[in-house]
Amino acid sequence: MTGSTDRKTWLGFLARAPQGRIASLLSQVGPVPPATDLRRPEAGSVMVQGRAGGTGNAFNLGEMTVTRCSLQLPCGTVGHGYVQGRSKADARAAAVVDALLQTDHADRVHAAVTAPLAAEAAARQKSRAAKAAATRVEFFTLVRGED
Repeated sequence: MTGSTDRKTWLGFLARAPQGRIASLLSQVGPVPPATDLRRPEAGSVMVQGRAGGTGNAFNLGEMTVTRCSLQLPCGTVGHGYVQGRSKADARAAAVVDALLQTDHADRVHAAVTAPLAAEAAARQKSRAAKAAATRVEFFTLVRGED
């Protein structure tokens, strides 16, 4: 699993993972090489933008708290992690996963971490879609026979 498109995808899954989930999945990978912090985990805020009608002009919706971390593995690979909220442990775990996915351990880490996160995200999306479909209203017009 390499390439910028794949990296963008896995960073998205890591960023949206529920609190504590990345670390619990990462523990199943086995021993992780020690990493050197390039940027220790730190919390901050980012401006979230929305679009009118989902496709219109962008507007500032509000701020959201995120935590970021950057680290380097002994082999020189750099990993970055951004997560929602203030969990420094999650940001560090996301950075470790990002770095490992760029090494020879990518297949093992993908199977243990990013594949389950992708499946869980798909299940959440399907659940939301089912709830929305349950509220769908069908409108129809009866022909009254008048010209």
